[in-house]
Amino acid sequence: MLDAVLKREPILHSDLKEGKLSFLAGKAKRIQEHLLLEIEQAEQEKEQVKQLISNMSHQLKTPLANVIMYEELLKDSALTPKQQSHFLEKMHTQSVKIDWILKSLFKMASLEQNAINFEIEPLPIHETLMDALNTVYEQAQKKQLHIELESDKNPILLHNRKWTAEVFANLLENAVKYSDTGGRIEITVQSLEMYTQISFSDNGIGIDSSEYQAIFRRFYRSKRVENIAGSGIGLYLSKMILEKEYGYLTVESQVGKGSCFTVFLQNCKN
Repeated sequence: MLDAVLKREPILHSDLKEGKLSFLAGKAKRIQEHLLLEIEQAEQEKEQVKQLISNMSHQLKTPLANVIMYEELLKDSALTPKQQSHFLEKMHTQSVKIDWILKSLFKMASLEQNAINFEIEPLPIHETLMDALNTVYEQAQKKQLHIELESDKNPILLHNRKWTAEVFANLLENAVKYSDTGGRIEITVQSLEMYTQISFSDNGIGIDSSEYQAIFRRFYRSKRVENIAGSGIGLYLSKMILEKEYGYLTVESQVGKGSCFTVFLQNCKN
């Protein structure tokens, strides 16, 4: 029986009559099942690490190549001060992108492995929304986008302020990124019986209904936006954060007319 466990072969003593040997056979089978489960989990984790390394390499390849290229260009002594300033700015942009990708990957890996002490508490939602709005204000201004918050109340919801602000910021950044200059983004807060829904609507390029599930997968990017900067991490990260808060995220969209992402957070019990 021990040889069978070590060789991952079936234990053939299960038809023995009741007695010490039958009892040992049952124990051995349970040990074998436990070991096989652990082996399977280890293989899955190994595959996840391989995929993560592969995806990190893919995400970082272009910005790193750009930094190296700009560095080589800056070594040219014939460059004018204006040209040097231009390439330094380009290098800085790529460095910021690398930093953002690495931080996002770290957050994603930490949440996946439950390596973060994730606490939720009753907090007013408007303050969390303002944290997120502050992160996209400058980007929205550059594209002359009008952002409007429609809410008469400031409900107390169960959430983690820091991580939920990250969810809202991801949704707002996507709305800004995929909206045309002069567009409009509306944020509405509506209380329901068990949840409060916070909706983010834009009049951007929209999403095909066939991609509703795919956009929440890790590193997924639609072919329609391949030429627009992005990593495919934001929505996946947002979905994970909300699951830890016992909330969820939905999307409704129409190609060419815009999208509406809705976050559902639990109301606090009176």
